[in-house]
Amino acid sequence: MKKLDKLILGSFLGPFLLTFIVVDFILLTVNMLKYFDEIFGKGLSFWIYLELIGYFVISISPMALPLAVLLSSLMTFGNLGEHFELTAIKSSGISLLRALRPIGVFVIVLSFTAYLSNNYLVPKVNLKTFSLLYDIRMKSPALDIKAGVFYAGIPGYSIKVNEKVGEFGLKDILIYTHAQGEQRNLELTLADSGRMEPFFNENYMKLSLYQGKTYKETRPSRGIAEKPSEFRRVTFDTNEIVFDLNNTFKLNRTAEEAWSTNRSIKNISQIIVGLDSIGTLVNDQRFQNYRDAESVYTFFTRDRKLTPSSDIAERKTLDDSIKREKTRRLKMQDSLEQVKKDLHVRDSSVLTENPEATKLASPSDSILALNKSIDTSTEVSTSDTLVDSARSIPDSQRKSTELGSNQKVNLDTNSIKVVQKKTSNFRTTPLTDKERSQIDSLAQSRGYYKNSVSMALNNSRSLKNGFGIKKGQIDTYEREYRRYQIAWYQKYTQAFACFAMFLIGAPLGAIIKKGGLGMPVLVSIIFFIVYYMLTITGEKWAKEGIADPLFGTWFSNLCLIPFGLFFVRQARKDARLFEPDFYVGIWNYVQKRLKDIRLKGN
Repeated sequence: MKKLDKLILGSFLGPFLLTFIVVDFILLTVNMLKYFDEIFGKGLSFWIYLELIGYFVISISPMALPLAVLLSSLMTFGNLGEHFELTAIKSSGISLLRALRPIGVFVIVLSFTAYLSNNYLVPKVNLKTFSLLYDIRMKSPALDIKAGVFYAGIPGYSIKVNEKVGEFGLKDILIYTHAQGEQRNLELTLADSGRMEPFFNENYMKLSLYQGKTYKETRPSRGIAEKPSEFRRVTFDTNEIVFDLNNTFKLNRTAEEAWSTNRSIKNISQIIVGLDSIGTLVNDQRFQNYRDAESVYTFFTRDRKLTPSSDIAERKTLDDSIKREKTRRLKMQDSLEQVKKDLHVRDSSVLTENPEATKLASPSDSILALNKSIDTSTEVSTSDTLVDSARSIPDSQRKSTELGSNQKVNLDTNSIKVVQKKTSNFRTTPLTDKERSQIDSLAQSRGYYKNSVSMALNNSRSLKNGFGIKKGQIDTYEREYRRYQIAWYQKYTQAFACFAMFLIGAPLGAIIKKGGLGMPVLVSIIFFIVYYMLTITGEKWAKEGIADPLFGTWFSNLCLIPFGLFFVRQARKDARLFEPDFYVGIWNYVQKRLKDIRLKGN
């Protein structure tokens, strides 16, 4: 590596690390504010919050990297241009593209690293983030009873204290008890004073009440003639209530397998499997539409079939073959496990009966022997069944017909003659006009036409409703299919955005020639907002099916690449895009051209 590359790369790495930390902190703050009310104030330890913050930092890093690259590259080349170092580099015969090469190579490596992180690290971190965040949300708030306010954090109780004395003392206590989830206030406890103390490592809480009364009323029955509901009143000097806080105020961790269907925790290979599964569901719904229509209109489909299109039929055949293969493998696995169990039991019995038998057959020989015995027993039972069925037919009505090499089936020839005789009595001549008129009059007099029309109308309505339901299901599946595609393509687009931002920031800094945190920060924020808006717009188009998911996810990068190429071209020509003289010169040139056109016209 040459000294020039070390100079440019060294001046880039410092601002890059600084801006990445700042941007990551800003995005972390925005994310934490979303869940502020749900995760704070629940008495969790510092390490739980530190774990959650660490997960958030890694999960938002794909969004922070493009902005960090844009800002740091703009600051780097802005500083080089402000201190005339870029001018010295160009005057020595080194082009701008050669000066961009060290940072460009670093950004390419960074983009590839970002892709690996998006595909392997971020999905695992998202899984742990969702699990921990859900557990924190489900945890009850910390036990904090305030004076004059009802506290319902303990399940089954609603407690109000008018005054707190010291750390554990309470005065003027009111407690509503909701037994078994009952929301009606049927049990009330009043006490002049009390004391609430935790014990057994704060897993339990003891509430001691002094000088009070308990009022309890049973739930009234619905019957009018029933006896009045029972009412009790108990006066006490001391009453102790123990609350179990182990399951209420402890953080219970949910199994991570519960989030296995979320697309944010899947890598590319898992997303492809999910796409195939959703495609199977969509194809099944479309295939069932043909079957439902055929089952409703049995008269019209008696001589013809409603055949699905070739792509639907081929996909259905493939899916059915895969299902059969999976079922076959599961059955084979179950049978092998059963064989192993049987062999284990048999070997155990052999060892028990004959301890001296130390030389046993191998497991493969045992399995072959067991399979041979199963095949032999099946063959014997099948032949015995055929023989018994043949013997049940009288000798006078038997006719030998070979079914295999050693099996015979007896057929009843008299029954065949009877069937042929009956079919020969069918009428083959067409109906006369008189017979047709009689049948039509009979159908009209008995309301057959009206009933058939009503039946056809009901069938049509049921078929339409069924199609509507299946269409809604197909739309839901297709929308989820598009979401999976977006999650797939985002792993590439977020990594490529680092290179796109470098292509904008580096030449733009060479044009602006201003370093620091003034103009570079303003320009970076503007371009990042444009990038974010374009990304949201493209993803929305893809989710709604307006645009292809591939185009929707790449939409922001496709829009920013022309800006980057334009800025590179202007930076190579030392254009003064951000100087007033540049635009004054353009305005004077336009005025001159308009004046020349007018003179030619006159």
